[in-house]
Amino acid sequence: MDARRDPTAGTLGDILALRAARRGAAGVVTDGAVRDAAAITGLGLPVYAAGAHPSVLGRRHVPWDTGVPIACGGALVQPGDLIVGDADGVVVVPPDLAEELIADCREQERQERFITEQVAAGESVDGLYPLGPAWRDAYENWCKGETQ
Repeated sequence: MDARRDPTAGTLGDILALRAARRGAAGVVTDGAVRDAAAITGLGLPVYAAGAHPSVLGRRHVPWDTGVPIACGGALVQPGDLIVGDADGVVVVPPDLAEELIADCREQERQERFITEQVAAGESVDGLYPLGPAWRDAYENWCKGETQ
């Protein structure tokens, strides 16, 4: 695909790549970028591109300032914020909340390990997830055994 050598916007995404594959394409070549690079790789369709870029063709962004607050994904991001992500998405954490949030996350993960064990043993999630008062004593006893 002729993208006028513009690597700042994707010329092909996973849906168009899937459509090309279903229509019998042996591969795709573009002098622009692609979106959804990981998904495209998973299709098994050979794709050759100048790179990967999250923006669709026709959308161009020009860097202007650095080190200033921005809006990204509907969230305010300020210099010094922590950006934490995994396969499910990304969150922005103000640094003054980091320690408290880490403690809360660890506790949530511990509760979910307990809940997962209970559900795997056949328990209903009613009152268990989220952890309710009826399960609090069992959870605290489980925690004592987990830390030993």
